[in-house]
Amino acid sequence: MDTSVTIIGLVLTLIIAIPLIYSMRSSSINKAKIKAIKNKFSQNNHFNFELTETQNKKVLALDEKNKGFLLIDFNAKEEVVSFVDLNTVQSCKLVPTTENNSDTIVKIEFEFQYKEAKKIESISFYKIENDQIGQVCLYEDHQLAKKWTKMIQDCLTV
Repeated sequence: MDTSVTIIGLVLTLIIAIPLIYSMRSSSINKAKIKAIKNKFSQNNHFNFELTETQNKKVLALDEKNKGFLLIDFNAKEEVVSFVDLNTVQSCKLVPTTENNSDTIVKIEFEFQYKEAKKIESISFYKIENDQIGQVCLYEDHQLAKKWTKMIQDCLTV
């Protein structure tokens, strides 16, 4: 009886421990990747991305003092990193794209209007192709994008 209880206890421990170890390992790898990308785009420590938010394999970072914005998307097959120097930007707005004859959002982009030459740059934030389950992350991502658009606009007006 003692042997069977011990074996069952060990099996249950392994069932619980293996996913936890895998999750912690994956989390530490992602944190190291994010830190390396932030260091790469800090431009010799000019930008210090102190405001950072992570959701649905997306990382948004903002340096309010030196005006820099960084978006990292791990949802795509290859990670997508976008950096914008907000000192050269006049405005930022959110542009949702819908399907034809439908209210279904298929893409959300940040649109940056530059001061010089009135150039417009769009950075993709959400694509339905990258949403593994199909629009499950849409609402959360849309709310996050609205929040960050406001934060970027506030940074531009200071």
